[in-house]
Amino acid sequence: MNLNDGYMKNLSRLSTPSNPGWFKNWFDSSFYHQLYAHRSEKEAAHFIDNLIPILQPKEDAKMLDLGCGAGRHSKHLATKGFHVTGLDLAKSSIQQASRFERPNLQFFQHDMRVPFGMNYFDFAFSFFTSFGYFDSDAENRQVINNIAQSLKSGGVVMMDYLNASYASKGLMGNETKEIDGIVYHITRWMDNQHFYKKIAIELQSGKPFEYSERVAKLHISDFESMFSDNGLKLLDIYGDYEMNEFVLSSSPRLIMIAEKG
Repeated sequence: MNLNDGYMKNLSRLSTPSNPGWFKNWFDSSFYHQLYAHRSEKEAAHFIDNLIPILQPKEDAKMLDLGCGAGRHSKHLATKGFHVTGLDLAKSSIQQASRFERPNLQFFQHDMRVPFGMNYFDFAFSFFTSFGYFDSDAENRQVINNIAQSLKSGGVVMMDYLNASYASKGLMGNETKEIDGIVYHITRWMDNQHFYKKIAIELQSGKPFEYSERVAKLHISDFESMFSDNGLKLLDIYGDYEMNEFVLSSSPRLIMIAEKG
């Protein structure tokens, strides 16, 4: 398979799960893009610049950015000469990202629960908690299976997830933001299995909107189980974008590097 044989171009036409999930409408809304517009290209570039010396990819490495959003990580990877494919379910995000396409950078709309290639990529990346949104553990495991299948033997996956232990201690309850006359009332809470966020949107005119977010409380042991079941071996764990050692009680991120055997 290569990017010129039409396979990747047909990804968006493949069947998707019958239940698109809460994230489909929210991530595709203009409100989502406005609320999270502050997400920094500089932060993404800094993380990648710290990550690449650890991974030591070859110059012609094929890389997957799964859940790529508007492509801030993909774009920086492509500037280093790698062949980068970005996949995301949100059509609006892919439309934004596609403006930056070049011969070594392509974007496609695709649901990560549906397979996206066999033995093709050298590296797969899941940046900034682009995982754990699904209704069932089986769906999470299906995504890990799809990642493993898409990697060549010896290929590497990097999962950048929140540290559930740290996030549980620092969870903020209520917050209000006003952006260009639109007021966002944000409420956060959790239970034993998930972190939740409700976003109530108040407009100057017209009816209000309400969306929700949910991400699974996954720990290292959960990922180790999913990795192991799909032929992936956990090699390293880091706790932040400076690639410092992971500390359960104080690290903001859970950054895992695993290899396909």
